[in-house]
Amino acid sequence: MANFIVRRLLTMLLTMFIVSIFIFALAEIAPGNVARNILGAFATPEQEASFREQLGLNQPLHIRYINWLVGSDWRASRLIGMPLTRIKKPGTDFYQWWAVDEDGTLVRWKLEEEDLIALRRQTDGTVEESLDNDRWQTDEEGVSRAWGVDTHNHAVMWEKGSGETYWMRAKAAGWWVEKSGGPRTYIPLQKGMLRGDPGQSVQTGRPVADTLARRIQNSAILAGIAFAIVMPLALVLGLIAGLNEGKPTDRILSVAGLITTSTPEFATGIFLILILASWLKLVPGATVFGSERAIFENPKMLILPVLTLTLIELGYVLRITRASMVEVMREPYIRTAFIKGLPYSRIVFKHAIRNALMAPITVIMLHVNWLIGGIVVVEAIFGFPGLGKYLYESALYKDIFAIEAGAMVMVFFAVGTQLVADIVYTFLNPRIRYA
Repeated sequence: MANFIVRRLLTMLLTMFIVSIFIFALAEIAPGNVARNILGAFATPEQEASFREQLGLNQPLHIRYINWLVGSDWRASRLIGMPLTRIKKPGTDFYQWWAVDEDGTLVRWKLEEEDLIALRRQTDGTVEESLDNDRWQTDEEGVSRAWGVDTHNHAVMWEKGSGETYWMRAKAAGWWVEKSGGPRTYIPLQKGMLRGDPGQSVQTGRPVADTLARRIQNSAILAGIAFAIVMPLALVLGLIAGLNEGKPTDRILSVAGLITTSTPEFATGIFLILILASWLKLVPGATVFGSERAIFENPKMLILPVLTLTLIELGYVLRITRASMVEVMREPYIRTAFIKGLPYSRIVFKHAIRNALMAPITVIMLHVNWLIGGIVVVEAIFGFPGLGKYLYESALYKDIFAIEAGAMVMVFFAVGTQLVADIVYTFLNPRIRYA
């Protein structure tokens, strides 16, 4: 069993690696302009070019992939001549990159006219400014350049007196222009996926890891509640239908399951909003959650999304369980048990149910993936701030780091749930063993 688990985990890592390469390549050839999506239709070509350079989007595809996978700070550290570190800005979700001086002081730089200003962070969190023109290095052509960490989390190369215009994006304040001596080369700083940093969202400017963690938590709550309701209920109703094959109970349950399964998610969600929220006013419509923490502030908003997921999944698992139970009850060993005169309850609970649950367990494990990450339609209908909606919005903006991180989570759950299913099989059927 241990060897089997190790092999499956290695398969998961290989799958994640292949999927990550595929997504990077697909995002590259997909139509759309990331800079134009973020900046809007009225951005000038100069602003767009500067924005792409600051995000590293002008670099070759393989360089961007390596930066995402193993980070770019190690390369920038060699150019700057100092080790780099990342700390969280107090009171925010944002991180700041700093160079570490020989005395352990954290330092960043900014350019004012032709003077390089060092920003040194003190132990109490305050920042002191001082001239640091000694960092300028003049080449044979008389051009002075200096590498450092700017205040926007880039490793940059400044060039004194270049006279060129460059654009910077300001948060909630539009654009401003700087002239003479602006950065000529940008390296967006990140630690890399292998070190727990999937990057920064180009759409929001926030760390993907923090946003994704909250979205996964929300989707897990939604999916977990739906799973806890629908799976036991569907298994019980499916077993009841299978034990009453051809009877009115079986017919009613089978038809109801077929109706819920064949109805699209968007139709089910809209009907529930219309009937329960608009007409009867029994529950909130939950069409606008407002924030990622809204489900904790008003748990009633979860009712309709959970009910939608429950109705969609209930019929499918019920019918699979019913078909499996019918097949098991026709097996020769069940007939033999009846001939021997064993009590009906003992035959059902000791011999039939364990084997009848084999097929539903497979379906349930497959549908855990759907509940965790494939509920895009349900989350979009109700404005639910979960993983599915996050991936959908990221895809619209070609937010590659957010898409990659979400895809890695999906692969992890896909392989992980199948591994759990394989282990559960050994308890349901002792004859199954994995070498």
